Amino acid sequence: MKHFCVLAGATVCACLAWGSLHAEDVKAVSAAGPAKVRVASFIQVDTLSLATVVPPPPATGSQEAIAEFEELHRLQDRRTPEQVKAAQADDAEEDIFVYRTVLGNAFHAQALPLTAALSKDVHGDEPIASDVLKGMYQRPRPYQVDTTLHPVCKVTTKHNSYPSGHTLSGYLLALALARMVPEKSAEIMERAEDYAHNRLVCGVHTASDLEASRRIAYLVFGTMLENPRFQQELAAARAETRQALHLNP
Repeated sequence: MKHFCVLAGATVCACLAWGSLHAEDVKAVSAAGPAKVRVASFIQVDTLSLATVVPPPPATGSQEAIAEFEELHRLQDRRTPEQVKAAQADDAEEDIFVYRTVLGNAFHAQALPLTAALSKDVHGDEPIASDVLKGMYQRPRPYQVDTTLHPVCKVTTKHNSYPSGHTLSGYLLALALARMVPEKSAEIMERAEDYAHNRLVCGVHTASDLEASRRIAYLVFGTMLENPRFQQELAAARAETRQALHLNP
């Protein structure tokens, strides 16, 4: 999966709308019970209409669903120990510093407290955006449907595969970092693609879970850019990171 947008100036890549929120979807959310109360740093999820940005997940038994599971089996059969190790490392780390593979070892939390704070706040907003749809669709994880799939990363008994929270967080952090170091934006977004792909290597998500998260990320990031607090934290993190990496202000 090598399709991505790089933000330029104040323009945010727009995603196509895919249908609307139906009454039965609202009932599904209510049936799932009350969600954990979270306080957003940068977004107002009630204004996002996320159900209009992504389609429902592929229906069980559909050709798309069958193809997704075939892909997971191919990856499982071919994944190397090195690929497993990389996927497990990405599974364990959900912060902006996964992009040190692009920016180098000087890019780490201990040296960059303002950047670490931004990362924490962006990552904290991820479940606020994703939990609504997770609760609405309650899609089983691949290994819950097909017991011949053997995940190599953390598993859950919950039915919460769609969308992928890891992937959404990875894209949101990548989009923020691309604003901070625009000269590396292409490499940063390539790394975001790899981070997402590792959810397939792990065996804990399907391709449509990842695609839903990618679509959501661009919409959510657009709302973040309008938030004064985000603008301030992003500017502070940008200055700190560029100084640490010896880049022009």
